[in-house]
Amino acid sequence: MTQDQIIENLKEVIATVKPKLDCSGVNMETSLVRDLGMDSLSMLLMSLAIEQKFGLQFNTQTIFNTLGDVVNYIAKAI
Repeated sequence: MTQDQIIENLKEVIATVKPKLDCSGVNMETSLVRDLGMDSLSMLLMSLAIEQKFGLQFNTQTIFNTLGDVVNYIAKAI
């Protein structure tokens, strides 16, 4: 799966967690907290949705600051 495909899938995940958010400008540098307004509950819901969508399981406590951090984690895990 390419980086662009991962981003497109993540946009779908974000849209389910934050349905009122416009994801059209989301890119690798997008801040999860500052740009997307993610709080702890949103991050938990996003993590669960990512596990389901990509068929992976978060085994470590990793801090994700940007969408790029998430993309890189998924790319290594799948």
